[in-house]
Amino acid sequence: MTDVHIEARHLRKEYKKLVAVADVSFKVRRGQCFGLLGPNGAGKTTTLEMMEGLTQPTSGEVIFLGKRLDRSLQHRLGIQFQSTSLQDFLTVKECLQLFARLYKSHRRLEELIRLCALEDFLDRDNRKLSGGQRQRLMIALALINNPELVFLDEPTTGLDPQARRNLWSLVEEIKSEGKSVILTTHYMDEAFILCDEIAIMDKGRIIAQGEPKKLLRSYFEGQTLEIPQEDLHGCDPTAFGLTFVIRNGTVEFHAPDVTVGLQSLMQKNVNLNRMSVRSANLEDLFLHLTGQELRE
Repeated sequence: MTDVHIEARHLRKEYKKLVAVADVSFKVRRGQCFGLLGPNGAGKTTTLEMMEGLTQPTSGEVIFLGKRLDRSLQHRLGIQFQSTSLQDFLTVKECLQLFARLYKSHRRLEELIRLCALEDFLDRDNRKLSGGQRQRLMIALALINNPELVFLDEPTTGLDPQARRNLWSLVEEIKSEGKSVILTTHYMDEAFILCDEIAIMDKGRIIAQGEPKKLLRSYFEGQTLEIPQEDLHGCDPTAFGLTFVIRNGTVEFHAPDVTVGLQSLMQKNVNLNRMSVRSANLEDLFLHLTGQELRE
């Protein structure tokens, strides 16, 4: 049995003169969480739709379980969309029962209720759920056919920190069952924690791919020194001999050697009282590669 669960081979999608996805290829292995990252318009959702079988590629193909993806295999996929409309007036339990009837076979509802922690609001009208509760229901519906591969399209957007962490735990549980997950997200801490491998997209192409920690090590050494721009007292950031970016009023200097970086700043009498030091993150990587923020 091949270790590769699903594979995108040279996917391309054109809409008249617009190229949404130019040439995307990657593999997702069994039990892996694979993250697709990038700003709005990068082609992430279009790539997902082709891999889900919802949109036909202009060229290229999707291979699932060693075969070209077609309708006969789609029942083995689970999909949580960015936005899903549910029938009004149905309770959470009734939504589960309705979706279960759409499949010839489905996972036991008691298992789904436990896995997604739905017990406390089973009898609540689905329109009256909090953001986190609704997302847990959406993931339960994506799992109701007991799929082998689950697509999660920005599952934690708009959730508070506690609800996001609850969803993270749920994703880890899904992985522990041996299922594969393809995740899109704008939250880089989320991708770093959940994803075994990531692909960063921009303008319809993958511009970097690999394990998060290895990717960061391949592009960055040393630390990032963050200083409020006003603490430079008008000094040009280029004067310090360090690469830098300016974001939200803060100058972020990249220092391969922290000691050398600090000496360079002190020689210019920079106020270091509000300076902070951190390691590079995925957002730094995307900015380095494309010159723009991951979130737009």
